[in-house]
Amino acid sequence: MPEHDKPKTAPGPFRNWLTLAGTIIAAGGLLAFLLLFAIDITAHGGNPYMGLLAYVVAPGFMLLGIAIAFLGVWLHRRQLRKAGESKASRITIDLTRSRDRKILAGAAFGAAMFAMMTAVGSYETYRYTESNQFCGQACHTPMKPEYTAYQKSPHARVDCVECHVGHGAGAYVKAKLNGVHQLVGVITGDYHRPIKTPIPNMRLAQETCEQCHWPNKNSGQLDKTYHHFLADETNTAFAVRLSLNVGGGSPNPGGIHWHMNQANKVEYIAADEQRQTIPWVRVTDASGRKTEYRVPDFTDAPEKHEVRTMDCMDCHNRPAHQFSAPNDSVDNAILAGQIDRTVPWIKSNVVAVLTAEYKTENEGLQGIASRLKELYPGEARVEPAIATAQAIFKQNFFPEMKADWRAYPDNIGHKEWPGCFRCHDGQHKSTDGRMIAASNCNSCHTILAQGSTEADMQKLEAKGHAFFHIDAVNEDFSCNNCHTGGFPRE
Repeated sequence: MPEHDKPKTAPGPFRNWLTLAGTIIAAGGLLAFLLLFAIDITAHGGNPYMGLLAYVVAPGFMLLGIAIAFLGVWLHRRQLRKAGESKASRITIDLTRSRDRKILAGAAFGAAMFAMMTAVGSYETYRYTESNQFCGQACHTPMKPEYTAYQKSPHARVDCVECHVGHGAGAYVKAKLNGVHQLVGVITGDYHRPIKTPIPNMRLAQETCEQCHWPNKNSGQLDKTYHHFLADETNTAFAVRLSLNVGGGSPNPGGIHWHMNQANKVEYIAADEQRQTIPWVRVTDASGRKTEYRVPDFTDAPEKHEVRTMDCMDCHNRPAHQFSAPNDSVDNAILAGQIDRTVPWIKSNVVAVLTAEYKTENEGLQGIASRLKELYPGEARVEPAIATAQAIFKQNFFPEMKADWRAYPDNIGHKEWPGCFRCHDGQHKSTDGRMIAASNCNSCHTILAQGSTEADMQKLEAKGHAFFHIDAVNEDFSCNNCHTGGFPRE
């Protein structure tokens, strides 16, 4: 039969551009899934965002491609039925024809390039999700406070994933589920303001802190001087030089790091989410003897509560996300000469404008400038103070997330928060009448010198001075009863 007399055949249902595009998308999704899955199971540690890429995003593209391909088939068959064509042609490739060879070579080259681009793109995406920029900036509003604080912390060179993602099958699954939960929260705006702490699924300190900080090291005594300026007209200077009894080590530890001695075990129950109220403590010594301490109004059985074993994070609970209190920030700025101490009442006024209520960051920056200019009209010395106060605000205050030093207790020390006095308050008593020692000012540190003048700071006392509050000796109080980080409580 002559060629022109043969009946015409319609193209097959898969031979259309929409189906071809869907097939390419599905193939890319499948290849990306295989590559990301291989990276995920072989990479050191884990990454919660890899769960999104490997098990949500890549399969999503694959399913989308399949759906598009079948949509193309359905639409093409519909067109054939309308045209009255039912017999489909077969796809034939004849390598003796130059045109077919060129088409096949082009298709092979395109497929190879597509596979390479998918592989490179998948790996680079994985690398990006491992970066600190992704952790801190991809979810800009919710994570801005934590990322800003992290960048000026002592651990600014430690990657976020080193502390926030765990090892093992359990941590692996939790990380994947948590990553999906975070994505949904950011998309819907359903997240806590401020971000809640402590994080319940945080890696153990033995897996994080102790990889760099050797737990058996004895740190001995550390000499440190704290400079403050009073909230009076002359911004009176007041300094305290301390010898901190850090101690630690093994087998005979002492000092503050006694709590982390491997021969001892300290357990406790917290009555609140932020672990600021501790009504029950159990200490197991090197011989295995257990001693329980309770406050008078705690009569529950320990089994009814979560019993936590004390580790580094119970005191060093803000190691990488520290929000400085305005009093401390302004003290440091005055000491560094960024705020002129000769301006009357500058300490108290800068603290006041920092702690005022603002709804947004821009409102806060404008409010700081306008209020200080009102207080000091035409005063050139206040201009650097305005710029410094605005810088302090941008680094430590985040109105949109309701995040600042007040939202996050810092358990190092005991000035703005109970810290040590959560247990060492003289209220925890054992059944045989023993008490957890109530700390005084020279229990964990020795006050070598204190005062407002250079002469005062030269009066060193190896045995320790009795601490005096401004001009009155007083050791029978907890600092945080009055000190808030802003203005003292009334």
